[in-house]
Amino acid sequence: MPPKTSCPVSLTQFLEKAEALKVVINGQEMHAEVKQFSTGSFGWYMNQKLTVQIDGKPVQVQIGMNMAVVGSKDAER
Repeated sequence: MPPKTSCPVSLTQFLEKAEALKVVINGQEMHAEVKQFSTGSFGWYMNQKLTVQIDGKPVQVQIGMNMAVVGSKDAER
C-alpha cells in the first residue's frame, strides 16, 4: 500500500493564504470559495446554477463541487 499523503500546509496557513479559484464550465466563469469542511478537511467549494443550451433550448443545471486538499483532514491545526 502506498504511503499516506501528508498536507504541506496547516489549516491556519490555508485559511489565511488560499484564494478563491476560477472555474470555467461551458465558457462561463465562476468561483470556488475557500472552505473548511465539516469532516475536518479543507479546500474549495462551489454551489450554483448555470444555464446550458440543449437543442437551442435553455436548461438550468445545478453545480455542486468540493475540492479537498489531499491529506488536509490530518493537517496541523
